[in-house]
Amino acid sequence: MSRADTAPRRPRPLWSLGLLRNEIGTTFRRWRTLALLAVLAGVPVLVGVAVKIETGDAGPAGGGGGPAFISQVTNNGLFLVFTSLAVTLPFFLPMSIGVLAGDAIAGEAHAGTLRYLLVAPAGRTRLLLVKYATTMLFCLVGTLVVALSALTVGALLFPLGEVTLLSGTTVSFGEGLLRALAIAGVVALSLTGVAALGLFVSTLTTSGIAAMATTVGLLITVQILDTIPQLHTLQPYLFPHYWLSFADLLRDPVYWDQLQKNLGLQALYTVVFGSAAWARFTTRDITA
Repeated sequence: MSRADTAPRRPRPLWSLGLLRNEIGTTFRRWRTLALLAVLAGVPVLVGVAVKIETGDAGPAGGGGGPAFISQVTNNGLFLVFTSLAVTLPFFLPMSIGVLAGDAIAGEAHAGTLRYLLVAPAGRTRLLLVKYATTMLFCLVGTLVVALSALTVGALLFPLGEVTLLSGTTVSFGEGLLRALAIAGVVALSLTGVAALGLFVSTLTTSGIAAMATTVGLLITVQILDTIPQLHTLQPYLFPHYWLSFADLLRDPVYWDQLQKNLGLQALYTVVFGSAAWARFTTRDITA
């Protein structure tokens, strides 16, 4: 037998991509993931039907409460995309991310598969990055599911055409679609902080249910804190504070200040909790 036959086999250069593909396939085949996506797709249907019933033959909805653009839905179905994202962003989307991220590591430990994953030449850092990348892909897919469902329902229930922005400027339907796509991207990026927080919590326990419940509980707690006036000095540092700043993409010119603060804050949370997750996971005694 030659030395080449007895030498240890080096991992293939694309092995990490194979691990990522396997993780993505496993995640998106789970009934829980499909159920979460189905719920997200159903929210625009409920919002669109509710607006249609409420307006009826009485014409466009008035100013009222809710997102600044909800009164525009009956004039242009494209606004249902923006309204649905505003409705799902405070709770439904981050809750889904919290469930997925919270179960990322803790679920593997509870099922007894984490130790076997680490036996392969993956490495803890690479496995953690793969888990986070898969969670971020779900952020994008979940956001696009909401947007596509809303666009379909909006086209069926309301007229489509030129889009009147919040600043009063009228743009073509094509530019409106591009702005909707940009808003979906911003919404997905707005969830990076929650994903990093959930991943960190997932490294602290071997119970997937406990990690998911803790992440969702923290999310609800922070949302409540963001509504208390006495905490106004603290609120700009809470990750959901600038979530609805995506509405500034519906202005001409675009207001970038709040958008930049939102993305910068999410990047800060990602670095802090991503580093904490890495420090915890790489030093953790894996027994399951």
